[in-house]
Formats: sequence, structure tokens, C-alpha cells
Amino acid sequence: MRIPIFEGMRNRILNILALSLPVQLLLVAWAAAHPQAVERWYSQGLYPYLSGFSRTLYGVFPFSIGDLAYLGLLAYGIYLLVRKGRRIRTHFRATLRNILAALSVLYFTFYLMWGLNYFRTPLAQAMGWEEAFTVEELQAVTRQLVGQANTLQQELAGDTLSAVVPPYTRQQIQALTVEGYRHLEARYPNLAYRHPSLKPSLISGWLSYMGYGGYLNPFTGEAQVNARLPLFRYPVVCGHEVGHQLGYSAENETNFIGYLVSLEHPDPYFRYSAVTSALGYCLAELGRQNPEEAKAIRAALHPGVEANYQQARDFWAGYANPLEPVFKAVFNTYLEANRQKDGIRSYSRVVSLLVGFHREHPLPEF
Repeated sequence: MRIPIFEGMRNRILNILALSLPVQLLLVAWAAAHPQAVERWYSQGLYPYLSGFSRTLYGVFPFSIGDLAYLGLLAYGIYLLVRKGRRIRTHFRATLRNILAALSVLYFTFYLMWGLNYFRTPLAQAMGWEEAFTVEELQAVTRQLVGQANTLQQELAGDTLSAVVPPYTRQQIQALTVEGYRHLEARYPNLAYRHPSLKPSLISGWLSYMGYGGYLNPFTGEAQVNARLPLFRYPVVCGHEVGHQLGYSAENETNFIGYLVSLEHPDPYFRYSAVTSALGYCLAELGRQNPEEAKAIRAALHPGVEANYQQARDFWAGYANPLEPVFKAVFNTYLEANRQKDGIRSYSRVVSLLVGFHREHPLPEF
């Protein structure tokens, strides 16, 4: 039985929520045009408190609350379509209003809890690095990474032929990632990580078919990592997702942060994960700019390093499916809508950050 006074109040609230959506769109557009204000008042102001609260609240659970919430919402949506499909068709205006109201709440919560970080000051600008680089600089950094990869591979595998196999469980790698951020904090206070909430995703199978290594749940602040990834990749992906938790939204920036925390880690398996990840991006970029040089540099890699790269290729090939390009296109549109103009290609823009960093901190070449 519905009480008229409460029914009227409910309708007014839903109307207000639905009508507030255009206002929110305008406010977000304003924020996107004022990165310094976002950086000061949100990314370094409000967000650390909101994210710390979320990680404290949900970090005590060893499983992903966010994954369970997504699965619950999916099940509820299917239930509504099956059980109330006829009512949806006969009350179209009310249904549309309800959908807009729900979108309004989700939109507000997303940008409040995390999404405004898309509009903060770029990391390269904050660090004072020049993003432009020459082919010669790229070649030098790529050679440095090859040297590091070969040295670490031989040290960890005991020969030049065998793939590196980390002796850790995924839970141990997650704990070591947290230690890595504590180690990094003294040099980079902006990367201080408190109240950890880093977890294997409950939907790792789905993530694999979609082509994703992990994701941050913006509503719960949990960092989820694809638990099916090859183990040698796991450290740098954990570092990447924690970077998102710390308020860095751009994929190239969190790729770099994942690299940095793994490279500076005292554990050599983490350093190997870092250099092989960065080397893949640098070789790909060098291959676009100077294919012959990229081929010559890659020829110097130990077979054991190539064996690890083959593991990664075989892993993703095992989950290849006709829908993966659709998932990637949706994510690409999402990134572009949030001012990442390169879309999914922004992952590879980490190369400019790598070159900028190693101008000041060069690695030994082979």
C-alpha cells in the first residue's frame, strides 16, 4: 500500500535528481577547464580524505565489495527487465525519469569520490618534465631497460634462457606492493599510501576476456587486480592500480607510477616486472619511429626475457574473443569523455614520462 504523501515526496525527489543532471554536467565541464583549482581543492584537498575513508571502510574485507555491488546491480537490472518489462513500456515517462535520477546519483558519486582527478594538473607538468623527446633519447632509455632486463633475468633465473618465475603468491605481491609505496614515500611524499585496499578481482575471468589487467572501483575506492595475470606482470599492475587510488587518473601516469614503485622496490622480482613492462612500451614506440633500431636493440634481449613476453602474449591470446574490441571501444569512449584525448592509446604515452624521468636518473646501458 502506497501512502499518497510519501508517494508525492518520492516523485519530487526523483524529479529534482533527474533535473540536476544537466547542472552537474556544466559543473564538471567547468572543473575540466580549471585543472589548477581541481589540483588544489580536490586532488590535494578533499580527495585524500574521501579516499582514505573509503579504503579504511572497505579495506578490511579480503574480497571486493565493489565487485559484489556491480554483480548485484547487474542482477537487479535483469530482474527489473524480466519482471517489470511491461510496466516499463506502459509508464515510459516515469521510467525515463527514474533512469535519469539514478544516473544523476551515480554521476555525482563518481565525480565526488574519484572522477574529478581526471582534470587535475598533469604529472609531467607537476614534476617539471618536458614530455617531448627525441628518437635518440628514446633509443638510450630503451637500451638502458634492455640492460636492466637482461641483468635481472639472469640473476633471477640462473641462466639466460629461462623465464623468470616469481616465488610469491598474489597475496604476497599485494603486501609487497604496499611495502614498496612505503619505501618510495621518503622521496615522493605525494605517493604516500595509507589504509591499503588492494585486492584480486572477483571477476578476473571477465576482465581477462575484456583485455584488462585491473581497475579501480571509484565508488568503493578498492583497487582490483586481475588474478589471472602472469605472475611476473602482477607487481607492476598492482602498483598501477594503487596509483589510481592515490588520485592519478590518467593511464599513462599510473603506468609510470606502477613502474616507479616497482623499479625502486628492494625486491628484484618487482624491479624485473618494472623494466620488462616499460621496455615493452619503449620498444613499441621505437618500432613506430625507427623500426630497424628497435629490431637491433630487441635482438640483444636474453631468450629468458623473450620467454616472459611470450607468456604474456599467450595469456591474452587465450582470452581473445569477438567482443573484446567492443569492450575496448567503450573504454576508449569513456577515457575520451574524461579529457584523455588519446583514449586507450594513452597507456602508451607513458614513454614520455619514462624518458623524462631517466633524463635525470639514467640506468646503465648494456
